[in-house]
Amino acid sequence: MTLSNELWVVNQDLAQACLEHPFVRGIGDGTLEPVKFAYYVGQDAFFLEAFARAYSIAAAKAPDWLGFTTFHNLASGVLEELGLHSGYASQWGVNLHSVEPGTATRRYTDFLLATAWSGDVGLTAAAMSPCMRLYTFLGEQLARNGIPNHQYADWICTYRSAEFQLLTQQLESFVDNYATTNSVVHSTYRYAMFCERDFFQAAWE
Repeated sequence: MTLSNELWVVNQDLAQACLEHPFVRGIGDGTLEPVKFAYYVGQDAFFLEAFARAYSIAAAKAPDWLGFTTFHNLASGVLEELGLHSGYASQWGVNLHSVEPGTATRRYTDFLLATAWSGDVGLTAAAMSPCMRLYTFLGEQLARNGIPNHQYADWICTYRSAEFQLLTQQLESFVDNYATTNSVVHSTYRYAMFCERDFFQAAWE
């Protein structure tokens, strides 16, 4: 079993907690209150900007040219995702330029950027891959019986798409190629999963 798969498997409790969270269930069946989704859109846009910066830091630290170019490709994927959020923002009346990050959002972005600046490429990949793997998982699960026809269908389509799965696989390859199995990598990955759960909880509240 690869390290990235090992990390994912041992954190299935948190993955399932996210899938079963009322915020995610509300996206799945279309019943989530628009005001909660609007809050999430703003917070996620702030988060994604930090995520893109972490990719750029990792690219600068990459030990080989393939790592450098792939990290920049992943950052480009985040910019495309931010474009999707701009569309959401217009639809839901969110001003992305005036978003104040909540406590859960700031905790997550501070953790990612601190890891990217202080850690090596493998540890940074371990901190970032839970987000990608989890959203791929959520997209797949919510689309298991077909893409629903409701106001959050685009969200589900995005994260169950082949393009997003490819980005997830590219990031996880860095975990496998650059990280080593140790307690720091495991605790870093799990902390990011807790941050994901708390992010949904904050949007729900």
